[in-house]
Amino acid sequence: MFAHNKRLQYTVRVSETNPGLANLMLEQFGGPQGELAAALRYFTQALAEEDAGRKDMLLDIATEELSHLEVIGNIVVMLNKGAKGRLAEGVEQEAELYRAISGGGNDSHVTQLLYGAGAPLTNSGGVRWTAAYIDTIGEPTADLRSNIAAEARAKIVYERLINLTDDPGVKEALGFLMTREIAHQKSFEKALYAIQPSFPPGKMAGRPEFTSVYFNLSQGGPALHGPWNNNDNWQTVSDRDAQCAVDGGDGSASVGLTTAEEALLKRMAARTMSDPGAEPLTGAELGAGAGVNHQQVI
Repeated sequence: MFAHNKRLQYTVRVSETNPGLANLMLEQFGGPQGELAAALRYFTQALAEEDAGRKDMLLDIATEELSHLEVIGNIVVMLNKGAKGRLAEGVEQEAELYRAISGGGNDSHVTQLLYGAGAPLTNSGGVRWTAAYIDTIGEPTADLRSNIAAEARAKIVYERLINLTDDPGVKEALGFLMTREIAHQKSFEKALYAIQPSFPPGKMAGRPEFTSVYFNLSQGGPALHGPWNNNDNWQTVSDRDAQCAVDGGDGSASVGLTTAEEALLKRMAARTMSDPGAEPLTGAELGAGAGVNHQQVI
């Protein structure tokens, strides 16, 4: 059950209208790193969660993300207020109106016209929100890692948006939203490491002969090493032959076929076989024009 409180979680104070900035803010409204995607990601995870504590945490954070959607949506609408009245009432000549909504490099005219200067569920490029942004897989040790990464990406987008405006009220509200991304990262990470063991994700352990092998597949320059490939915990394989058929086989692909399947495949192979001695005249050669030596095979 949800109940709505008319008071925003954080007060929105916009100094002046700015449709172009409003368009950029849509990235956190209907974009892949935005608040709606986060709210639905955590809500769907919570529904399937078996641990009561994690379920409560996910529902709390999902609900808070909806409150953040409300904050960023209000910022978008406030920034668009001037354009909304101008477009709705048609108080200017068409040329003047067009210059007003598209001048100064402002690329928000599409969202202004299509959505009446509101807050559509699109990203800043006008791409509509999609459930494909929700990457839940139903395994807590995998989903929590994904949540940590999602909060990190959202924080970076908020940092970039803060750098795009000098409006003190907008910067303050965005700073709050950015800070809450940090808090959520901490909660998710604490929840992850409260699961013991939490790595590797899932139940099955990896095959020990491969779990600590690093294949040095990018070669041709100076060899660069770090804790990800060069310490007592790793076996680095640089030899090209040793990087193939690591199972000890011949590196080919094979399948067991029934007698009927094998017979059909042989018939198909015979029917579609290429003649290596053929010299067919091609359409590309015919289209090459005069001066090209055409040899027609009859």
